[in-house]
Amino acid sequence: MPDEREIRRVLVVTAHPDDVDFGAAGTVATWTDAGIEVTYAIVTSGEAGEAFPDTPRSEVAALREAEQLAAAKCVGVTDVRFLHWPDGRLTPSLELRRAISRVIRQVRPDRILIPSAELDLERIYASHPDHRAVGEAAIAAVYPDARNPWAHTDLLEDEGLEPWAVPDTWVMASKNATHAVDITDTFERKVAALQAHASQTGGNEGMEDMLRSWGTSVAQKLGLGEDRIAEAFQVVDTR
Repeated sequence: MPDEREIRRVLVVTAHPDDVDFGAAGTVATWTDAGIEVTYAIVTSGEAGEAFPDTPRSEVAALREAEQLAAAKCVGVTDVRFLHWPDGRLTPSLELRRAISRVIRQVRPDRILIPSAELDLERIYASHPDHRAVGEAAIAAVYPDARNPWAHTDLLEDEGLEPWAVPDTWVMASKNATHAVDITDTFERKVAALQAHASQTGGNEGMEDMLRSWGTSVAQKLGLGEDRIAEAFQVVDTR
């Protein structure tokens, strides 16, 4: 991995509002605390989600975007970009690769955090088809698209976006995760970020205990100790 002191900008790409908060909010908080600029690119607005008995379907997207903005503030993120692709209908298309490549070239990050493209039947909720589609499109945007001037040539010719190679790629919810980030000191902010997604987590009185259990299990598995809380990632060298 690059020296953490070399990381100035991180781009997080997810399929839905709340994905980053379940998978990496504690880690994001450690980055922003260290002075790293973090940008979120949320591909959909979560408008096809469930559990909205009191909200007209036409208002769900705006509600979930507002929740994500509030959650981002809990962990020090102010640059949140919604790409407005259709929730529940994502595929790893060339068009989605172009859209993610565009954001990479705009942000020019030193690190990118993306979903896993794996289908893991032991963790089916993490393997939502939209997550996998964004994961596959995002890694293709990292390599080869965003760095290649001959890929999506309109980004350079029409929008003036120069190619950019992201040297460091982190993958959330990967069964091959071996890198742990200690989030013990930022755990409460992770909980606050998820509580901001009230339409998804409201009324779940056991959520904090569940998150703590997950985090302590990760910390123990990856050798941080029994009294620590962690999030885990697969780190890919994409220099």
